[in-house]
This record gives sequence, structure tokens and C-alpha cells, in this order.
Amino acid sequence: MKTIQKEKISLSNEFIEQVKESIKPHWGPLGWVTYKRTYARYLPEKQRTENWDETVKRTVEGNINLDPRLQYDPSPKIKDELTQEAQKLFRLIYGLGATPSGRNLWISGTKYQQEHGDALNNCWFIAIRPQAYGDSHIVPEYLTQDQPAVSMPFSFMFDQLMKGGGVGFSVTQENINQLPAVDNTVNLTILISHNSKAYAETVKMGAQDKERWLADHVPDNYDLYELPDTREGWVLANATMIDHHFSSTNITGSTDLVLDVSHIRARGEAIHGFGGTASGPAPLVEMLFDINQILNDQVEKKLSSVDCTDIGNLIGKTVVAGNVRRSAELALGSADDHAFITMKQDQDKLYHHRWASNNSVAVDSNFDNYDEIADSLRKNGEPGIVNLDLSKNYGRIADGRQANIDPDVEGTNPCGEISLANGEPCNLFEVFPGIATQQGWNLQEVFTLGTRFAKRVTFSHYDWEISRTIIAQNRRIGISMSGIQDWILNEFGHRVVRGFGEGNDPVTGKKIKRPIYDQKAARRVTQLYQAVVQADKEYSQVLNCAPSLKHTTVKPSGTVAKLAGASEGMHFHYADYLIQRIRFQDNDPLLLALNAAGYHLEPDVYTKNTICVEFPMRAPHADDAEFVSAGTVSIAEQFATQAFLQEYWSDNAVSCTITFQPEEGSKISELLNQYRFITKSTSLLPYSGANFKQAPKEPIGKKIFEQKSAEIKQDVQKTFERQNQDRDKEGFEIVGQEDCEGGACPVK
Repeated sequence: MKTIQKEKISLSNEFIEQVKESIKPHWGPLGWVTYKRTYARYLPEKQRTENWDETVKRTVEGNINLDPRLQYDPSPKIKDELTQEAQKLFRLIYGLGATPSGRNLWISGTKYQQEHGDALNNCWFIAIRPQAYGDSHIVPEYLTQDQPAVSMPFSFMFDQLMKGGGVGFSVTQENINQLPAVDNTVNLTILISHNSKAYAETVKMGAQDKERWLADHVPDNYDLYELPDTREGWVLANATMIDHHFSSTNITGSTDLVLDVSHIRARGEAIHGFGGTASGPAPLVEMLFDINQILNDQVEKKLSSVDCTDIGNLIGKTVVAGNVRRSAELALGSADDHAFITMKQDQDKLYHHRWASNNSVAVDSNFDNYDEIADSLRKNGEPGIVNLDLSKNYGRIADGRQANIDPDVEGTNPCGEISLANGEPCNLFEVFPGIATQQGWNLQEVFTLGTRFAKRVTFSHYDWEISRTIIAQNRRIGISMSGIQDWILNEFGHRVVRGFGEGNDPVTGKKIKRPIYDQKAARRVTQLYQAVVQADKEYSQVLNCAPSLKHTTVKPSGTVAKLAGASEGMHFHYADYLIQRIRFQDNDPLLLALNAAGYHLEPDVYTKNTICVEFPMRAPHADDAEFVSAGTVSIAEQFATQAFLQEYWSDNAVSCTITFQPEEGSKISELLNQYRFITKSTSLLPYSGANFKQAPKEPIGKKIFEQKSAEIKQDVQKTFERQNQDRDKEGFEIVGQEDCEGGACPVK
């Protein structure tokens, strides 16, 4: 049961007005526009979207009130301390010295957060094997809570994806081998009433006329499930269909299943709670028929890793159609599973649904045959590498092997920065150390505030028992740094990798190029790591809960980094000078302000009713002799930089999409092998310049940057406010927005 909170901490209007007068948000060139169309919630009573101070107030209050001490008649001292902490958090986040995850910016402090605490977490992990639903908000009525079912991990995935989270899932042979053989061929019929507004498009997907079909069939000969117009209804429809294929969960024995989708709202109608508009039942109907066919094709056989990944991808495809703009998935297979590694080479299935996940393989430090993986990486940027052995037995690499420090790890989130147990989420907070330093913050205090923010998220109400159990056990948090390249250049005057010396592989003795790190940077990063650990230890004692199992990470960032104008995570800036293109719906009122301010607008050549806007960008240290971009930095230095952060900062993992030039492809296998004792997860992509029209990022010269910048005559925020007189319209979003550099994680 949810606990009724007796006391609430709030920030006064007087305090907020004082902050607004004394602190200026560190908006990047894309910052305010990205914020306005990504995280500013619509306020019906004011007929506009939120302003930044309102978003930060909502976010901070939603978080500070998760402190469990507020559930029980707290003392004035506790309330005063939490109020002061909320004020510090407001100053920090408002100035953009640090931010919580984009999920928190969107959900924290809303009614939806109170109903579904899961929505505060970015991403989740689930193992694909029969599992019990437990005491969860979704349990099919034909199952007991403790009865294992093949449907459960797919239901968990479907539910979290529809809440806007990303899901990593394991289809390693260890898990797939636990699945039973498919027992039954299921004859699936889907009905829709001719009174439904979605009738025509749903019938095109194979649904039958409800009234006519029911009149022609005897009720005793089939199982019927009427879907309610809820997220849970979609999940239960899929679960019912999957479980009918297995004798242990098909309690009626019937192999004729009828699903009635008549009550599902039509395409374009509003979704209350999370936000957005409905897709109608047609995408769900298509998914159910496709998944049913996969199961029917495997009768008397077991599902394979490819089959299970296909089911996950079909779910993801449906969620995207259902207006959760990204369905972030990572499928984790076995390193010797050739069918899994090559499954995206089937072009028809790739374009139909296999695009819906990034695929990685699980390895340990003894694995040393990277040639096939490297060859696949050179061709299509997959699979990524996840070293579960390192994740289970190491925090920071600098702290040495700690056997079973994280024993339940089975996989990772879609971006790979957090190693996760079954049912566990990542829980992120992001610090921009360079910006926070410029604003006069003590970085130890900043990381302490971030640690306490993330810790409180673990006290949310979680819908799934499997998640509640593992979160209470691990209390895992992920305090991240972003704008790392900017900060290091500013703080130390050069990049962290100072060169390479001669070394030897610890097992084979083979000669390697060992990275040489700036030791001042290593000591400083270690100090900040220790500040996080100490803050967690002290707060855990106050809250009488377990210390966090792990604390730090480097997330890939993206949208949140755009707010502050920082480089994403540990990534190097794409170029010293570039044009960043952002796409808007063509009737978005922001376009009038952008045009008046002097930005270049033109119709999108790929998508109808979409306008492409150009933003000239300059990296903060573009003219520094030590500056390198993603297009000029070597693959070896990127591997070494990721290893540095894994060694001295992150006790979880470090997410980085390492870019490589064509001539560097031959080095991938040896570098993966060299860092197999250090790096917990790795992904690579070939560097792509602006080799197609209206590329999202196009490198340009300094002169062109100066010319385009000179054309921008007005501040777009002030222009928008002047044009719209404190009014805005609901439902506008940036088209194709991504929340991380690699494009793996959801925005909201």
C-alpha cells in the first residue's frame, strides 16, 4: 500500500523570485528551445507550458518529499534541513550546474509520479526466462502471484516501455534454456465494434467485426478477453496470448483466443497522465498477430534468442507507434550465439522491427576472440560489449577486485552505463562540473546534493514486486558527470590522456600501448568519487537504509546536456564548429520566434509537415591547441579515456559510443582485447560527417559559424514571450529528439 504523506516541503515564491534575480541559467545555444519542447509541461489553467523556474520547482519538490522521514510526524529540525536542501537543489538545477535525469524533469512532482514511481527511473533490465509476477500491479487473473510464466518478462518490458522507460533484456543461452517448449498452436481472433472510431484501420490489420463475429460463434468454444482502455490492458492482452501457448499457464485448455479491442480509444485522442496522444488499437493488433505467429511457428520447439529478441522488438515497435517517441531497448545475447550476432543482417526483418533494439553480447575477461565481433562492428556498429564478470566483481577498477561486490548483475540498461540485476532500474543524476565551478559551487557539495537526490528516488512506490525487492536491497544510484571534455580542458589545460607508453598484456604478455594519464586529474576525480560515497554513507545512516551498492557512472547524455550547452557525457564534441539541426512540427509557434530571431528555417526533406531549423554551434574550447573532436580524436584515445573514467570515477560503468574512421577499423579487435580487464561496456560507430542532406550535425568552418551567428539578432526566449504574451499551445515536441549521444535512451 502507498503511504499517505503527512508533511510536505515546498519552496516559497519569494525564495524563487530571489533566485531568478541572482542566478542566470547556463543555457546552451539549443538549451531553452530544447527545454521548452521537451520538459516544459502544459499548464491548462494558465494556457501555456511551464517556465524553467516552474519546472525546477516541481522537480525539486517532487524529489525532496520522497524523504521517508516525512511520512511520520517529522521534527521541525528535519523539515528545516530538508527545506534548506531543497533551496540548494533549486539554485543548482536552475543555474544548470547539474540536473536530474530528463525523466525527473518531466515526471517529478506530478500526479503520475505519485501513482507510478517507476516513471522517475530512466531504464530497466529484465531477464527473458519464466518468472512469477509476484505482488505487482499487473497479474493476469489466470495466474497465482507465485506461478512462473513465460509472459512475465515481456509484460514487464511492455509496461516499462509504455511508461517511457528503456529496457535492457537478456536472451543469453543461460536464460533462453530455461524456457519450456511451446505446447499449443493458438488460433487468435481480434474483434472491434463497428461503433469504434478506429474500426476501419483496425480491420485493415486483420481484426474482425465484433457484432457479426459474436453472432456467428458459440461462446463455450473460445476464451474471450475484453481489453480495457488502459496501459495495463495492452500488457495483459499480450500476456494472455503468450501464456495460451504453454500448457502450464493455459488453465482452460482452449487454443482459440479472442481479444476484444473495442474499448481502446481512437488514434489522436489524448492520453492523460503521462501525456501525448493515442495511437488507436491498430498497432497493438498488428503486434499481437506477429507475436502469435512467432510462437505458432515454434510449437513443440523452444523459443530461440532470436525469437525472444523479435518479440521484444515487436513490443518496442508498438510502443513507438503508441506515441512514446522512443522505445529504447538493448538485447543482450551470448558472445558465441552466431544467429543472434547476425540477426540484423536480415534486411526485411530489420526494417520491420529489428531496428527497435541495440544488440550487445555478454562476455567475461577470459573472452579474447573479438575478431567476429569487430568485423560486425565495422559493418553496422553492433554488437556492443558488456563484461558481466567485471560488473559483478569490480566497482572502480582502481579499487581492485572485490569478489561478488555486485553478485546479482545479469545485464545493463540500453545505454550500458549501469550494470543491473533482474528487475532493477538505473537511477541517474548529472553534474556539469565545469559549469558548476564557473558558478561558484564547491563540487563536493554539488555531488553530495546529487547523491541525496538520487537516493530519495529509491523510496518511490514501484509497481512491480521484483523491482521493489532489488531496489531496497541494492539502493543503486548513478551520479554522472557530463561535459567532461570541457571540464578537463578548463581545469587541467589539456586532455586526460597524455600519451602512450610500452606495456604488456597481463595474461599473454603481448606488447600493448599503455595509456599515460594526467595524475592530477586522477586524484581530483577520485576525490569527487569519495565525496559521493561519503554522502551516500551519511544519508543512508540517517534514513536507516542500506548504503548504495554502487554510486557513480558516466551516462551518454544528450538532451539534458543540450540544455546546458555541454559536451555529452565523456564524448568529445562532434566538431569544433558545426550546424546542429533540430526538427519541429510545422505549426509549432516556436518557429515564428526562431524565424524572427534570425535562425535559418527550411522544410524537412525527409518528413512532411516538419521544419528543419539550423543552430550554429561552437565547442567551448574550439580554438584551444589541445582541443580534438569526435572526428579528429583517435580511437585509441577514446578507449583510453573511457578506461580512465572506469578506473577512477565510475563504480557502475561508463557509457560511450566510440567513433572510428574507416582506416581505424582494423584496430577494434586488439583494443577490445586490451581493455577487457578494465572496460565494463563498449559500443562503437563509424564517424559520419555531413554526408547527407540536412544532417543532424554538420561540421563547418569558423568563418561560416561567425557568419551564421551574426544573422541571429534576437534572443529566441524573449522573442517568443513577446510574440505570445505568456501563452503557448499544448502538444508540440521536437521531432526525433534523443536523450543520449548514441540514441539508445528515451527522452522522457
